[in-house]
Amino acid sequence: MSELVEIVDSLENKISKLLHKLELLDLTNLKLEEELNAMKKGHELTNNSVLEWEEKYNSLKLASSMLGSNTNKTEAKLKINTLIRELDHCIAQLAE
Repeated sequence: MSELVEIVDSLENKISKLLHKLELLDLTNLKLEEELNAMKKGHELTNNSVLEWEEKYNSLKLASSMLGSNTNKTEAKLKINTLIRELDHCIAQLAE
């Protein structure tokens, strides 16, 4: 009988330790999920910033080429033609 009591006590002790470890793991998991979400938000902000800077760079390149830079004149002409086509398309839609 005494052996049975010892076995039950031992099992209770092991279950208690496992439950405590489970609680610790749940807390760690929650912290890691919060950290992951923060990292995702930071990554998204960084990507948006990069896209914004790329757009500014392209605008600056276009403005530079329009001011007489020989290196990007062809690119500027193509961009202007594209803008004119878009305007023509908009005007045609308004006329309908």
